Amino acid sequence: MELSTAVPAHGSLLLVEDDEAFARVLSRALQQHGFSVNVASAADDALALALRVGPAYVLLDLNLGGQSGLKLIGPILEAAPDARLVVLTGYASIATAVNAVKLGAVEYLTKPARIGMIVASLLGTTASTGQDEAPEEWMTVQGLEWEYIQRALAENGGNITATARALKMHRRTLQRKLGKRRPQAQEP
Repeated sequence: MELSTAVPAHGSLLLVEDDEAFARVLSRALQQHGFSVNVASAADDALALALRVGPAYVLLDLNLGGQSGLKLIGPILEAAPDARLVVLTGYASIATAVNAVKLGAVEYLTKPARIGMIVASLLGTTASTGQDEAPEEWMTVQGLEWEYIQRALAENGGNITATARALKMHRRTLQRKLGKRRPQAQEP
């Protein structure tokens, strides 16, 4: 757990990220953009920092050591009700994006995301995010399958056995598919 004491231009930011190397790099970049960054790598640390610091901004990883960051959105926003919470994840799906927004996240970004896009999302500006533009890439069949599995998983409350049953798929096959990263889109 790292606590910054500098007076920032934008305010205090809580970065919840379990990848230490990525957290260090992202923390430095955010500090250069005027945030006072406090880093937590686990759920308990994140909640303790949220209560102690009362951050104006929260950047939350969706996958925290195998646990869902979605479960942290409510408690963090309860501890810091005025915080602007943005989810940043390498395991994106439509279902988790919808759930994150329903739980109180204001943005949902996928890794890798440019620092300018992250800062714009945190500050609530749309400049240079390209969010209003239609994607120029086609979704692959594997990407569509990933989205469909994520939707079914969300509908079954994260229960892998029930999801496998609903998809008429063996549970181990589903676990293997979930263990892989989301497939990338391809150009038309």
